Amino acid sequence: MSAAHDFVYLASQSPRRRQLLEQLGVRHELLLPGPDEDAEALEAEIRGEAPVAYVERVTRAKLLAARRRLAARGLPPAPILCSDTTVALGRRLLGKPADAADAHATLALLSGRTHRVITAVAVAWGRQDALAINISRVQFDAVSERDIAHYVATGEPFGKAGAYAIQSAAAAWIRHIEGSYSGIMGLPLYETAQLLRQARVRF
Repeated sequence: MSAAHDFVYLASQSPRRRQLLEQLGVRHELLLPGPDEDAEALEAEIRGEAPVAYVERVTRAKLLAARRRLAARGLPPAPILCSDTTVALGRRLLGKPADAADAHATLALLSGRTHRVITAVAVAWGRQDALAINISRVQFDAVSERDIAHYVATGEPFGKAGAYAIQSAAAAWIRHIEGSYSGIMGLPLYETAQLLRQARVRF
């Protein structure tokens, strides 16, 4: 049996994922893309692709890129953790908004409706890897144009799938959630813990 690991590489720029790993007590070091990598290109959508398939594909692509990065940099071996989150309304993907108008349109679309937040998490160790998917449902109350405009003006929607963060002021609009709060934040801790145990990570 392979030896246990004291830390993981987190291949994510999300401060929320760092915070959630810290909540579990998982030591981690960042393994971020270099200037020669086009990380955003990994998140490009394929026309007609189902939301769950999209999240799984993007997470696997991120994991492959991180494995190559680790090898190229000659860093000490340790498990690698990657994750990706998207918001879906039916089959429609609502990713990170391109600008303020896009953020406003996305939030107006979510107003008064229930959407899914789909997060995949993957861990690679040695030659092995494993992936888990968490799907949560979030019900928004009807939100006024004025409240949407005010929220967009705070800058909070940018860099967030679905143009909002559940741990922000947008929480005032959420009538009900079904699923994983941490998954909606960007890293489902139950599934993450299961994968880390599989990879023999100490925490």
